[in-house]
Amino acid sequence: MTRLLFWIALVILVVAAVRSKLRAAMVRAQEPSAGPAPASAGADAQAWSRVEDKSEPMLCCARCGVYFPSSEAVRAGGRDYCGPAHAHEAQQDAR
Repeated sequence: MTRLLFWIALVILVVAAVRSKLRAAMVRAQEPSAGPAPASAGADAQAWSRVEDKSEPMLCCARCGVYFPSSEAVRAGGRDYCGPAHAHEAQQDAR
C-alpha cells in the first residue's frame, strides 16, 4: 500500500512540475520583450529593464518636500510643486 501511495505522489509531483514549466513558458511568450539583455545577465536583468522602462523621474515639492512623479508636477516661478495649492501658497509668500 505504501508503494502505491509513493507512486501516486510521485506522478502528481511530476505532473505539477511539468504544468508549472509550461505555464511559465506561455507567460514568457505572451510578454513583450524589452530587448536583448547582456549575455552575462539572467532573467532578473530582463525583469529590471522592463521595470525601468516604465518608471519616471521623481521631483521634490519646493513647499513641503514631498516626492512625486514628474508628470504630476505643477511648475510656478521656476520651481516644482506637488499641487496647485502649494504653488499658489508659494506665490503668495513671495509677494
